Amino acid sequence: MYEVHKTMTVAGAHHLNLNYESRCSSLHGHNWRITVVCRVKDDGLDVNGMVVDFTDIKKIVNKFDHANLNDFVVQPTAENIAKYLYEEIPHCARIEVEETEGNKVVYEPDRD
Repeated sequence: MYEVHKTMTVAGAHHLNLNYESRCSSLHGHNWRITVVCRVKDDGLDVNGMVVDFTDIKKIVNKFDHANLNDFVVQPTAENIAKYLYEEIPHCARIEVEETEGNKVVYEPDRD
């Protein structure tokens, strides 16, 4: 089994539509720290000998840099951002999205 880990920080804004009063309902920004883990079996490397190119991961995550995340994710909670990125990144096995220091969401699919 091979794993690739890539951690990036992107500055992005969002607002949330919540069913309670919150400052998060107003547009605001974070320096999101995002860690991507991609995984393939021993015989799963591509023709270049890679799980996935780090540059390809960076291109996908960097769409969020200096952007309004509401343009990509309908309700851009850290949970929904993690799921969105998981679905966009090839061979993704796990995503960590840290909104602020100490506030992190981890997404990996259920293993039935």
